[in-house]
Amino acid sequence: MSAGHRVLVVGGGLAGIAAALDCADTGARVTLVDVRRRLGGAAYSFERDGLALDNGQHVFLRCCHAYRRLLARLGSERLTSVQPRLAIPVLKPGCPPALLRRASLPAPFHLAGALARYPHLTHAERAGAARATLALMRLRPGDPALDRVGFGEWLARHGQGPRAIGALWDLIALPALNLPAAQASLALAAFVFRTGLLSQPDAGDIGFHEATLAQTIDEPARRTLSRAGVRVQLGWRAERVHRTDGGLEVQGRGSSGEHGEAPDGFSAEAVVVAVPHTRAAALLEPLLGERARALRALGASPIVNLHVVYDRPVCELAFAAGVGTPVQYVFDRTGAAGAPAGWQYLAVSLSGAEQEMGMSADALRERYQPALRELFPRAREARVERFLVTREHAATFRGVPGTGALRPGPATAVPGLVLAGAWTATGWPATLESAVRSGHAAAEVALQALGTSPRAQALAR
Repeated sequence: MSAGHRVLVVGGGLAGIAAALDCADTGARVTLVDVRRRLGGAAYSFERDGLALDNGQHVFLRCCHAYRRLLARLGSERLTSVQPRLAIPVLKPGCPPALLRRASLPAPFHLAGALARYPHLTHAERAGAARATLALMRLRPGDPALDRVGFGEWLARHGQGPRAIGALWDLIALPALNLPAAQASLALAAFVFRTGLLSQPDAGDIGFHEATLAQTIDEPARRTLSRAGVRVQLGWRAERVHRTDGGLEVQGRGSSGEHGEAPDGFSAEAVVVAVPHTRAAALLEPLLGERARALRALGASPIVNLHVVYDRPVCELAFAAGVGTPVQYVFDRTGAAGAPAGWQYLAVSLSGAEQEMGMSADALRERYQPALRELFPRAREARVERFLVTREHAATFRGVPGTGALRPGPATAVPGLVLAGAWTATGWPATLESAVRSGHAAAEVALQALGTSPRAQALAR
């Protein structure tokens, strides 16, 4: 291909990283810019009181092939682990721990034993959940009618009451969709359950980041992009996109960095906009008009994370889900954070956290410290050395009914202007996997516009 083709990627999250690498692989001259001083977008780490903390617990599944391949290219897949077999410890105050564990049987029978033995549902509720699961499997993937129905409404029609939804369905819906089942789109929920739990027996095995997100994404991405020839300009804010005779220009501002004083604009023949949807709406409205404004209708759903450091070990589990408690999921992140010897750091992840977003740190502490003591008796004698709160006000788009019709594909009406992000029409909810897939799709569209994509090159030959 011609070395003259220039591609600008706006946004250094997973979507932007994937798009930049794909474009560089074809020989394009690629520049990636981000307003932050780091790469990774919504998946990042920070230091507080001598501890290395992640903003949230971004788990993935074995079936997240695009994300895992990206980590392999970054050389950091070794810093992650995947369960040999799906197993979710479930804790309920006053009850022995339960374990939702798959068997080595074909899908969907691999989950039958776990459901039959699940103690937090009655026998009748377990039978009803099995019938609802079979009905879920009969839904037609990709049917647009599913996006007009609420998952909670559908579950109620299939005999699932509030107790069953809270004790079973929300264990998956909340972390995967960042919404409780009562509010989520049936289309997205059906995709999650079918893809992650009901298609292949090992698809839902959970993957964890053993190191911090900075060590897993930010630092190796910088090295990999540099080796690929991608110019990275951090601390640069894109403010306006407009057409030029030669393609597109993105104007903005930033402070000087490793490439010297920051320019006030970048020209390119293709621009991949890989920023959050609200930011994309503001940036692209002058060019795309109503289509850009419509992105705001995707809304936002928050995530709150509590970082609780004890002066002694209180929990023996690597992670656990909670039922009958405000604690949704809790993770032992002691090793990754570099906590002092003898201390234990538990991260509590709260998805769909609209109520918690409005609570003060003191109010959250008053609510969640007693809840953790109920789940972990040894915490009753332990001293809390640190209690920190991180909030992501717009962690994901809001996956309610009607969301599917609002999610755009990568192509736009402006030649060479392409969209990427977990909020675009990947079919996946707003996850690490969705972000990476969107980056690959955006790169393909951008390069096709230039006549230089791998597919276009193959046709030329």
